[in-house]
Amino acid sequence: MTAAAWPAGYALLEFDEIDSTNEEARRRAAAGASTPLWITAARQSAGRGRRGRVWDSASGNLFATLLLRPNKPAGECAQLSFVAALAVSDMLAAFAPAADLKLKWPNDVLASGRKLAGILLESESRPDGKTAWLAVGIGVNLAMFPEDTEFPATSLKALGVTPPQPRDALLHLAAAFAKWYEAWRMGGFGPVREAWLARASGLGSRIRARLANEEIIGVFQGIDDSGALLLGLPGGTTRIIAAGEVFFG
Repeated sequence: MTAAAWPAGYALLEFDEIDSTNEEARRRAAAGASTPLWITAARQSAGRGRRGRVWDSASGNLFATLLLRPNKPAGECAQLSFVAALAVSDMLAAFAPAADLKLKWPNDVLASGRKLAGILLESESRPDGKTAWLAVGIGVNLAMFPEDTEFPATSLKALGVTPPQPRDALLHLAAAFAKWYEAWRMGGFGPVREAWLARASGLGSRIRARLANEEIIGVFQGIDDSGALLLGLPGGTTRIIAAGEVFFG
């Protein structure tokens, strides 16, 4: 495994226990914290995932949030979920090079078709429409995974890989994120989109997209220049989906 170095310019806060690393990022942002700042905890008492779901915070897993101030419109900042997914994938590949790692739209990392990591972006906008701050929350199942979830989950340990200590995982994650974040800042979404599509799960296959008020079945054609999902429908039309959940099969 290639050694990773903590990225220059990134601060780190570590807690034994906290309610939520994303919530701490919100508090730090309100207090005027300098960024970029990684926040991590050994345990979370109120971890959360997308759409208000509880995030199972089992000991031995990685819970971390990166607080940023990208100074860009909210629509562009949403692309950082793809940056984070690439970084998580790179980190996992360092510890489990033989694993079948794929990226699931919009912001999950899979191993052999099961969820290994999730990403939650939260932010606050300024009156000018730009993002005042952005919290990139990342949870990775290193040692344990939740049972009885709607989308099946797994962990590195369940894959037969000796799980790294969360701090070692964070070191690789922070280095990988810094690399992809710089690529996004300098080159825009294009390079990130291309890399994400190369690792995408279900590309070209039939999927079920769950939206706020409906479910649609179609063919996963890719993502557009903003990160929205392109869903091919009968008759040759394409539906552009900016937010939702995807299920395979």
